[in-house]
Amino acid sequence: MIPTTFESWKNCIVNDCNIKLTADFVNSRLKVYNNKRNPETKKFISLYGEQHLGNIIYWLERSAKEMGQR
Repeated sequence: MIPTTFESWKNCIVNDCNIKLTADFVNSRLKVYNNKRNPETKKFISLYGEQHLGNIIYWLERSAKEMGQR
């Protein structure tokens, strides 16, 4: 299921995927997803669309803010 809220996305990342939301993880994902020419980003858009990409970027930025990174 594709998450539609920050909390459901965070639960998916942390609990289902067992990924720690560290500053390194967040910053590396933002670097990829903010570059629409990146092949990984292009693939993400083709699978999930621009709207979901925007959601992911927003949620990653929110995570960074919660960690005091931005």
